[in-house]
Amino acid sequence: MRRPAVNALKALVIRQRQRMRESELAFIVLAVLAGIAAGWLTNLQGFLAHALQQLFYAIEGNRLSALGEIRHPWRLLALPFGGLVLIGIAYLLRGRRRAPIDVVEANALHSGRIPFIDNLIISAQTIISNGAGASVGLEAAYAQMGGGVASVLGQWFKLRRADMRTLVGAGAGAAVGAAFGAPLAGAFYAFEIVIGAYTPAAIAPVIAAALGAAFITRELGVEPYLIAASSARDLTTGDYFIYAVLGLVCALVGILIMRLVTFTELHVQRFTRFARWKPLVGGLLLMPLAWISPQSLSAGHGAMHLNLQMQPAIQFLLMVLALKIAASVISLSFGFRGGLFFASLFLGSLVGLIFAAAVQMLPLGIELDPTQSALVGMSALAVSIVGGPMTLAMLMLETTHDFALMGVVLTASLVSSAFTREMFGYSFSTWRLHIRGSIIRSPRDIGWMLSLTAGRIMRKDWISVPATLSIADFRARVPLGSASKAILVDEDRHYAGIVTTSSAYNPELPQDGEIGTLATLQSTTLSPTTDIRAMIKAFDVAVADELAVVDGVGRVVGVVTERHARRRYFEEIEASQRELFGES
Repeated sequence: MRRPAVNALKALVIRQRQRMRESELAFIVLAVLAGIAAGWLTNLQGFLAHALQQLFYAIEGNRLSALGEIRHPWRLLALPFGGLVLIGIAYLLRGRRRAPIDVVEANALHSGRIPFIDNLIISAQTIISNGAGASVGLEAAYAQMGGGVASVLGQWFKLRRADMRTLVGAGAGAAVGAAFGAPLAGAFYAFEIVIGAYTPAAIAPVIAAALGAAFITRELGVEPYLIAASSARDLTTGDYFIYAVLGLVCALVGILIMRLVTFTELHVQRFTRFARWKPLVGGLLLMPLAWISPQSLSAGHGAMHLNLQMQPAIQFLLMVLALKIAASVISLSFGFRGGLFFASLFLGSLVGLIFAAAVQMLPLGIELDPTQSALVGMSALAVSIVGGPMTLAMLMLETTHDFALMGVVLTASLVSSAFTREMFGYSFSTWRLHIRGSIIRSPRDIGWMLSLTAGRIMRKDWISVPATLSIADFRARVPLGSASKAILVDEDRHYAGIVTTSSAYNPELPQDGEIGTLATLQSTTLSPTTDIRAMIKAFDVAVADELAVVDGVGRVVGVVTERHARRRYFEEIEASQRELFGES
């Protein structure tokens, strides 16, 4: 009786998996479940991080960064202690051969597949970093766990590549939306940051997941995150131009921060003697910054609210801006885990307040509302670092309820986004993956490019002749019209170039000359692992229509033609587009 029951259960699972692949409604229901799980995990992670902050810093009814001062300096030992915990985790993971897969990297390179242990590692490291007071946000952990649980569901149901990527993006966006109580912002986060495209087939499941996360957050009694509404000052046409300048300033600051993180991280890596102890050293370096101003601690939620209400002097704002940038650079460069999503919002609010004060100091007769300027700065700087102009625009709308502000927010955000792409080319998440050796520039799916290698598409029916062969013997072996080209090899059967058959039949050539004197492309070859994008680039650079595929010891294993490579490339693009848009 047991075997029939097991077989029946397996058949039921197979039917449900098949239905999930074929039914759009069933996929939306799955997205809602992923969103509910993402929302619950987001609130759990936030609770754990804030509990650590209360334990370490004895916070009562306040945010860590909103503290006026650290009354007991010994509490700042939480920073190096957190670094020691991260060192312990790294020691336990010393046997792993690869770094945990980030949710953006997963969607770009791995079809949305994330081992769940990777999600736990990233979440634990981020919670400890933020809980100890390091200048990083929890949004990276939120998105990772939200996308990670969606990936687990998708793998269990064996979803198609496009559906898997959509579900992972929906889970990550739902988690971010749950953190801010902003489901629309979460949906746009999924499209712009994790999926990398807006598609009609993805709209319903992504929004459904975001609404599911918002529902569970409210059911848990968590109040939505609200930012102080801007003043009632009317916006004029001139304000659009002024805030466009603010968007440009924010882009410059964002690029500076990303460059500083990279510069510091690369230089810190050179000190191999204390590489293992980087988080401890980083925690010690953060202590004097936190002692000068607690606003440099954590992501900056409380500090941002405090500054918007108090609107301190420009000298104080400049000091906090410098300290916060330094704290963020140290935290990320010395091994603390987390993101810059909310930290960039806080930094943007500081830049906006400083910009408003600076403009009013100029003899131009221009007056800006500091709160409006801070909100515009928040969006513009976050767009520069995180990316996603519509994500930040929706976040401002849902957290301020100020529709009038949307125009200037979008203006500054688009200016900041365009300038950052032009001058820098990456968001912070893809930039950090890039400097670690990844080739992704966005969350768009390029995993199929990496799997479409020269070894997979090469021909194995080439003609090979010795490079020392005489031209007369070559003509006898390769009659005109039998083959357009031949591969030349040396005495050790190593690649020595390509010769066109027509060139060997030039009547002016000496009959006893070596065919190797006509060789071309001696130094241009492909390896079996060369991906399709690198192949096409190699054809363009060499101005060749055929290249040899050579193994690690220099022997020819195949030939790839430019025509075949480009045809396969466009076939894969069309296939991925059909899958993405649900076309038959």
